[in-house]
Amino acid sequence: MPTYHGSCHCGAVRFEVDAELSEFTSCNCSLCRKRNAVMAAVHQDHFRLLEGEDNLGLYQWNTKIAKHYFCKTCGIYPFHKRRSAPDSYSVNVFCLDDAEVDQVPIVAADGRSMSLVGATG
Repeated sequence: MPTYHGSCHCGAVRFEVDAELSEFTSCNCSLCRKRNAVMAAVHQDHFRLLEGEDNLGLYQWNTKIAKHYFCKTCGIYPFHKRRSAPDSYSVNVFCLDDAEVDQVPIVAADGRSMSLVGATG
């Protein structure tokens, strides 16, 4: 399995993932749409945060299961812990420094229809 190296824009947050990049996901939930996220799913056993844990900001909303991280210096979203698969990360593919992201198909995920706390109907 190949290893990919990732970082935020300023380089304060650095990580590695071991993954076969055969499919990416774009999500239509309100958060992913606003940050224009394209993600690769990676099991937590294949994710390594190398630098910058102290420079990560955390954003949570709704059920507070997912943990969305961003660099406190440059504001870039490098990855998040997933709500739909808490044992996995979704990695921002545009933060993978050595991946050929233009060669991988992007599949749409319907995050908009996931339940919201307090929603009725």
